[in-house]
Amino acid sequence: MENIREIIVKNTAQKGLSSDYINLVAVTKTIAVDKINEAISLGVTHIGENRVQEIQKKYELVNKEAKWHMIGHLQTNKVKHIIDKVHMIHSLDRISLAKEIQKRAEEKDIDISVLVQVNIAEEDSKFGLKKEEVIPFIKSIGELDRIKIKGLMTIAPYVEEPEEVRCVFRDLKILFECIKEIGLKNTDMKYLSMGMTNDFEIALEEGANIIRIGTGIFGKRE
Repeated sequence: MENIREIIVKNTAQKGLSSDYINLVAVTKTIAVDKINEAISLGVTHIGENRVQEIQKKYELVNKEAKWHMIGHLQTNKVKHIIDKVHMIHSLDRISLAKEIQKRAEEKDIDISVLVQVNIAEEDSKFGLKKEEVIPFIKSIGELDRIKIKGLMTIAPYVEEPEEVRCVFRDLKILFECIKEIGLKNTDMKYLSMGMTNDFEIALEEGANIIRIGTGIFGKRE
């Protein structure tokens, strides 16, 4: 984890920013609660889960100082289980999900921060909107006032040479800036969630301010 922090500090220093500008989300998929709490004791403040069941199982056992992020594909019928537990949902990608988030947030009388998931590389194996669908989608849910769109998220293709996905991160950054310039209802383009253990350094160089790291913190999963 220290190596990751050193890279974050170096990257932000080059841009004249504080290292606090970058949110490091520790991905805790399949990771035991004791290891998660150990990471929190060492300074991790944001944790990300891919599955609702994992959040439900771990939520009461994990140090309450941590902020939870739902980073995986979210089924509509599971929203009710996490709506009041997560700091942010990274995977909003369809109107039916937006309507369910709005409904459950209204029931709890809360606002919920979300990122719109973009399948910028248009991989068949990944969820998310195509690049050209993003702005119309955000406009279409503008009246859902409990949803606060805070930015964009993508998962780049896994490649042996991370430099090959630089264009993916660059394209998302361009879209991010375009949306910020337009100014859309209930939208504040603040976060770019992109980059994982294999490619986060390239993502940082291209403007990521949320990176999602699992293996780089907890080691390879069994």
